[in-house]
Amino acid sequence: MKRLLTLLIICFALSGTGTVHAWWNDKWTVRKKITIDVSPAGGAIADPIGTTPVLIRLSDFNFAAAKEDGGDIRIVAEDDKTTLPCRIEKYDSLMGEAFVWVSVPNLKPGAATSLWLYYGNTGDTTVQGDATTKLVFDADTVLVYHFAEKAGQPAADSSALGNTAQNAGLVDDGAQIGPGLRLDGKTAVTIPTSASLAWADGAAMTWTAWVKPAALAPNAVLFSRRDGTKDFLVGADNGSPFVEVNGNRTSSGAPLAVNTWHYLAVSADAAKVTLYVDGAPYGSLGSPLPALNSPARLGGDAPDAGTSNTAFIGSMDELEISKVARAPGFIKFASESQGGDFAAKVMAVSEDMAPPAGWLSGAFGLFGVILKSVTIDGWVVIGILAIMSVVSWWVMITKFFHVNAVQKSNQLFLQEWEQVAADLTAIDHNDTESLGGDSGPRIQRLIRKSPLYRIYHIGSGEIGKRVASGGGLSSRSIQAIRASLDGGYVRENHALNDGLVFLTISIAGGPFMGLLGTVVGVMITFAAIAATGEVNISAIAPGLAAALVATVAGLLVAIPALLGYNYLVSRLKTVTSDLQVFIDEFVTKMAEVYSGPGE
Repeated sequence: MKRLLTLLIICFALSGTGTVHAWWNDKWTVRKKITIDVSPAGGAIADPIGTTPVLIRLSDFNFAAAKEDGGDIRIVAEDDKTTLPCRIEKYDSLMGEAFVWVSVPNLKPGAATSLWLYYGNTGDTTVQGDATTKLVFDADTVLVYHFAEKAGQPAADSSALGNTAQNAGLVDDGAQIGPGLRLDGKTAVTIPTSASLAWADGAAMTWTAWVKPAALAPNAVLFSRRDGTKDFLVGADNGSPFVEVNGNRTSSGAPLAVNTWHYLAVSADAAKVTLYVDGAPYGSLGSPLPALNSPARLGGDAPDAGTSNTAFIGSMDELEISKVARAPGFIKFASESQGGDFAAKVMAVSEDMAPPAGWLSGAFGLFGVILKSVTIDGWVVIGILAIMSVVSWWVMITKFFHVNAVQKSNQLFLQEWEQVAADLTAIDHNDTESLGGDSGPRIQRLIRKSPLYRIYHIGSGEIGKRVASGGGLSSRSIQAIRASLDGGYVRENHALNDGLVFLTISIAGGPFMGLLGTVVGVMITFAAIAATGEVNISAIAPGLAAALVATVAGLLVAIPALLGYNYLVSRLKTVTSDLQVFIDEFVTKMAEVYSGPGE
């Protein structure tokens, strides 16, 4: 019995395991979990973000397990199936540092999103090509400068449009994200004209960049674009950021700290132009963008502008221009996820994970994913079913051993009964403390536990009462004794079937209880879809799978109970048949041995 109970405990323990997640591709030997948290506990971004490029900084990374250039790095979505476009800005195994950009579709505000970073496939020759890496930045992005080129090379455009700079700038090796552009007030970088960079009157546009002022100067221009009397400038006046459109500037605010990186963003729509500093609104102009299709300059105003503007001195990194007005949530996320202090709150990179060992662990991993999606009401139903399962297993186990003991004691009693001839009371001689025959004390104790013996003892006692004064038994006496035996049979039958009702409850109630949990879980899943207004397989599948767990639990309760019930009932029928046969045999012998005169 102890071995059987131990086996059951092990089975239940194994069924509760399964924290390992499914593995995207067996060719990749290592992965990390990337958690992007914009909930109140993380970045606290409640505004819509949308599809956005995300920077992943890798420092605690096993460079020895990856390819020399990081070409085996893959980013997979939370479903562990969908690969996401990514590109490597910097990969330095000697310094132990890598910067990887990935396009995350429809990043949810106020919530945490998980990604999987896979590497460790040094034998795979399939590397993401240039066409794939361009998809990191969406079709609305018209220019992206990482400034990661070697000295003497112009800034290359990482968008899909190829707006490469006209000339090279100075390199700042210690910029915000790898190398950057150093602006000394003398060397400016020109961005040539192109159809994708042309602005119409009132056009939508977003301009973003990381900047670090080395000195605070009046009217220091960081970015300029002029065409006759029309202009668009971004700069800092004695450290106070400003945006200027056709001579109109935003009002001055708090100045930027010297030698500190800050995220500047300008968002323009048909009605106004808004300036952001470190993800927060800083100022605005109530006028739209002018039509411009002229070259742009980084690090100063146009030489023939004829103004008192000065050149910005400091550094710049990650310049990005889009042809749409980015949402405030998009801008705030970029500021927090790429910044130093906030980046640790917004993004977490886990330790290395190894693939599961074999198909069984993979199956448990999938089951663990489903269990994580089970709602509170589902766990309540599963808890009730677990109690039903424990009770039914306890009844089956105890009844199994009880029936074995009953059949063994009945067999021993029948061996004694076969020796009885003329005196039916010979087995106990009307003495409950001793049994007839040559059996030892242990055998006698087992015989006393026999239902056949207890039926026999009732008949033996009734015979003793009626023949003590001498003479035989009348027909009425035999009928009375038969009634006593039948009463004993009923009581023994009740005792044998005691507890089986719990099995019938589990058989009938388990599936219906599981179905109740499934229906409630499906209702909650569809209610959540209606509340969010989004319908996709990644949102629906976990909820439906978790709802079906309750039905599975109900069947796991009912099926063993049904099999155990049928097995026990068949064996109990054998025992009750033996009781009926023995009563008939006892009454027949009693009528033969103790019949009175004339009977």
